[in-house]
Amino acid sequence: MFGVNKKLKGLVALAGLGAAMAFAAWFWFVKSDNNDNSLTLYGNVDIREVQLAFRQPGRVKQMFFEEGDAVTAGTLLATLDTQPFEDSLAAAEANVQLAIAEANKLRSGMRPQEIEQSRALLNQALASQANAENHFRRQNELLPSGASTQQDVDAARASFDKALAVAEAAQAALSQATEGFRSEDIAAGEARLASAQAALAQARTALGDAELTAPSDGTIIARVREPGSMVASQSTVYSLSLDQPVYVRAYVNEPDLGRIAPGTRVSVKSDSSDKTWGGQIGFISPRAEFTPKAVETTELRTDLVYRLRIVIDEADMDGGLRQGMPVTITVGATEP
Repeated sequence: MFGVNKKLKGLVALAGLGAAMAFAAWFWFVKSDNNDNSLTLYGNVDIREVQLAFRQPGRVKQMFFEEGDAVTAGTLLATLDTQPFEDSLAAAEANVQLAIAEANKLRSGMRPQEIEQSRALLNQALASQANAENHFRRQNELLPSGASTQQDVDAARASFDKALAVAEAAQAALSQATEGFRSEDIAAGEARLASAQAALAQARTALGDAELTAPSDGTIIARVREPGSMVASQSTVYSLSLDQPVYVRAYVNEPDLGRIAPGTRVSVKSDSSDKTWGGQIGFISPRAEFTPKAVETTELRTDLVYRLRIVIDEADMDGGLRQGMPVTITVGATEP
């Protein structure tokens, strides 16, 4: 009987030890679960669209894509009628050629034949000056003897002065022909050439602007114009939804700011898929704001929060995250 009681006591002790071990395991699990440092945030995939337009006004000639078509960066989307731009380009090219000719003429100066002609005119003027000077001297010498009158002397003096002026003008013309044009004239000609070249560059740019290309990969979500439409400058032709990068806009309460930082890794999930996308926090606003109505959180909407941007990893960009989609963000557990 005594042996049986001893065995019962041993069984009770073993059962108590097992219960204690089970309680310890449960307590460790609950404590570990309560020490989970993960942070759950809520937000939406950013809506990133581009309104595509021509920089030049004109008539739409071609539209190559429909709504829903996927395009890549550099793809030609639409064109304008280029005839007006081609005409302007031809006129600008002609003005440049004219300005080049004028500038070269100013830099080169007079032709050799023009210089020789100026020299011949100077020699002719000098000969006339010498003849007028001799005639004036003779008339002046004959005046005392009465062989000449004062009127004749004055006429001879006037002829001499005129011949002298003609000779000086011919000398100046030869000097100008020899030295070339003034530096100010050359500078003005070069400035006119630069202006013509700038107008030519503008004409070429305008012709290039008659083509509308996709700035990046994306999907056409709106086709606003049709061929034949007259469009003004900056008038929207297509709306393009950008594929990359994918940004998520979320908000964090002020007490949780210390648990995140730019570069912190996060996981993103949506209600429409079981897939988890990886990303990292790229931006945290330095200014507090009220929680937007579109964001669902467990806190009161009047709480102040800080906006942050999450950049989805390029390797995870599979089209599963669509613009405007609500998502749940989980910041991984951190060291206590």
